Amino acid sequence: MSKRALSLLKSHELRLTDARIDVLDFIIDHPRAISQPELEHALVHKYDRVTLYRTLNTFTEKGLLHQVADNSGSMKYALCNEQCNEHEHHHEHLHFHCIRCQETVCIDSVMIAPPALPAGFQANDFNFVANGICQKCAQ
Repeated sequence: MSKRALSLLKSHELRLTDARIDVLDFIIDHPRAISQPELEHALVHKYDRVTLYRTLNTFTEKGLLHQVADNSGSMKYALCNEQCNEHEHHHEHLHFHCIRCQETVCIDSVMIAPPALPAGFQANDFNFVANGICQKCAQ
């Protein structure tokens, strides 16, 4: 159990359960967006699908994780920045999806302003994804 996981759970006022600690440790140890099937595979003998789903959902609701839809067929999850909380998420950054290795990473240094929508439209969320080949696969 990492100190960072404990700190994040406490700062988001979440109970310390084995599942929450293990899921958060796994996500911290993998600096890319993680899908629920990846978590299921990694933690196959510890937690069932429902427990993992509820954990990811709670983390998203509390502003600990954000969802990334990257056209891979599975929703992925990445750690939020310090500005997120249970009332609002701030993810106006680029997500990069590698078409070779299928990894998706947050590119926090590339901020994208949400587009102006026509009158009467209200967006709840924006998802900015670039598809291409990552540094690792390009070598």
